[in-house]
Order: sequence, then C-alpha cells, then structure tokens
Amino acid sequence: MKIQRITYLSIGTNQGNKLQNIQSAVNLIADQIGAIQKIATVYETPSLGFDGANFYNTCIKVSTYLPPETLIKKLLFIEKELGRIRNTSEGYTDRIIDIDILLFDDEIIFSKNLIVPHPRMLERKFALVPLVEIARNTIHPIEKKHLYICLENCVDNSEITPINEELKRPIPITEKYNYIAIEGNIGAGKTSLANMMSDEFNAKIVLERFADNPFLPKFYNDNERYAFPLEMSFLADRYQQLSDDLAQFDLFKNFIVSDYYIFKSLIFAQITLQEDEYKLYRKMFDLMYKEITKPDLYVYLYQNTERLLQNIKKRGREYEQNIEASYLQKIHDGYSNFIKTQSDLNILIIDVSDLDFVNNPEDYHFIINKIKNHTT
Repeated sequence: MKIQRITYLSIGTNQGNKLQNIQSAVNLIADQIGAIQKIATVYETPSLGFDGANFYNTCIKVSTYLPPETLIKKLLFIEKELGRIRNTSEGYTDRIIDIDILLFDDEIIFSKNLIVPHPRMLERKFALVPLVEIARNTIHPIEKKHLYICLENCVDNSEITPINEELKRPIPITEKYNYIAIEGNIGAGKTSLANMMSDEFNAKIVLERFADNPFLPKFYNDNERYAFPLEMSFLADRYQQLSDDLAQFDLFKNFIVSDYYIFKSLIFAQITLQEDEYKLYRKMFDLMYKEITKPDLYVYLYQNTERLLQNIKKRGREYEQNIEASYLQKIHDGYSNFIKTQSDLNILIIDVSDLDFVNNPEDYHFIINKIKNHTT
C-alpha cells in the first residue's frame, strides 16, 4: 500500500490574471500531485526584495503519494507548463507563477534540489499568514513551535490584504465517489483500469473471478449445452462476491473500484440463453438485483470491435480466440440497451478505441479527468 503524505505548498504570482494563474496551478496540482484538502484565502502582498507589481499569494494542503524529490520535479514542471521562465541571474524578479514546498509532513530535508521546511518561510508573512489559516496548530519541525506562534514571532511588517475572490477546490475522486463500477465489452480494458485506479488511489478492489469458472472454456466450445450453467454460475458468484466484498468494506470510509457490475449477468444471459431459460434466469436475477449495492458511478469503456479483437488476441486466453465479431457486437448492443434504460444510475461512457491507457500515462490521465469532471 502506498503511503499518503501531507505537504503544504505556497503559491504566488504577480503577472497577468493573478487569480486565474493560481487557480490554474491548483488545478494542475490536483491532477498531477494529489488531492487538495484545504485552500487558504488569497492575499495581496507587495513584492519582496525587488521593485515589482503586487503579488497574490495563498497556501494549500495536499495529500500526495509522491516522495519529496519527485514532488519538487513535478512542481517545477507545472511552473514551466504555466509559462514560468526561470531567470538564471541572482535576485528576485516578477513571475507568472511560483510554487514552493513549505512543509512535507514533519520531515527535515537537506538535499541538492530541496530544503524542507522552506528556509525562509518564517521570515515571510505572505507565506505564514495563509499557512497558519489552514495549519494553525501544525508544529514547525525545526523550531518545535506551533505555526501560529511562529507567525506571532515573525518580524516581517509587510502589508498583507485578503482579497474578496475565492479559489475553487478541485474535488478528488475519493471524495466524489465511494464506489465506482467499470464495465465494458470483452477485452475493453476494464480490469486493467480498475487495477490502475486501485493502485493510484489506494482503493479497495473487487475483481470478477471469471478465471475460476469451470464452465467458461466449455461454453466457448459448445455454446448451447453450457450457456445456462455458465450464466447461472456467473450470477451466483457475482452476487456472492459483491454482497460479501461490499459488506466488508465501509462504503463511507473506503473508496471501492470493481471491474464489473452485476447487471452484466443479464446482458450476457439475453445473448446466450434460450427464451425459456432466460425467463427462469430473469426471475433469479430480479431477486438478487434488489439486494445489490448500486455504484455511485458506472463507467462504460467503449471500444470498437476491431480493437476488441486485437486485445483479445494479444492477451492470449486460449478459450477466447474463437470469439467472433458478431458476438462482440451483440454484447455491445446489450450494454447500449441497458444504459438507455437506467435513468437512476449515474453513467459515464468513455470511448477508449484510440487510447492506450495501460502504456500511455496521458491517456490514463485523460480517463481519470473524465471521471473527476463528470457531472450527473
């Protein structure tokens, strides 16, 4: 399990649309660094150490899985992405954005690229005032004093004025949702995405146990004979797994990701079962469906049939190699019909046909941002 750490960052700017500059930095930090837990008031302060326009400054509290050296590299990249050009000459200058690490947990770091706590933070009201606002009782790891005491002892007499406008805190996935179900056709990448999200967000994960089903290889060899026992065994196993796993997790404290939703049982049953078999199956399904916890978000990964066939061939499961394009199209049609009829389910459809989110971090972050920014 990854270790989550708390870092406090100072953000300042004195060029262009200053409030928007800070908001853009906040948004990128939320995307690339970690969840933003608190944002202080934005304060206007005079430039310090040089003759320049007034600054806007604030501090944010961030939970991150990044180690300090990686954190500073990513923050420098964010500054560059926002247009900062670092002056190689000594001295202070105007800047479109400036992001500093003030504290990283209670660590004391002296390295070539990073010193934490920030060596000048106790001398600067533009850093201390917003920091104390969101971390009043935090203890400075070197001074061994509460930050509000450090502020009382600060000799900086610069004028610092709060502005009326507020920044918007990006809501992290782990606050927005408790339970996400990821669905898609055979080979769409739902298990891969569920595993990646579980790793990034330390989520509890529920994976379908299809590999343990003894009827699956038999079904692909003799559809008619093994369709009913296959679908019934899948339904029973999915019901038991979701009931047991979701019951053991606290839906209000844990973030849960699954690579299936029990309604897929009905979708596949409609395709594979005879009419009389399906009627019996539907009675069993309806009884179970009432008892299953519904996800906060249902993500459907769409991939075109050609790409699905490529993925199926690539992963090399022997019993899947004879799956035909027409069968995959029927499954997709089943999902489409299901999605159209589920007015009470929060659904997000993402076309991943041209994405390689397993090997391309940009594609993965595209999907994560789709989930973050989704509105019902």
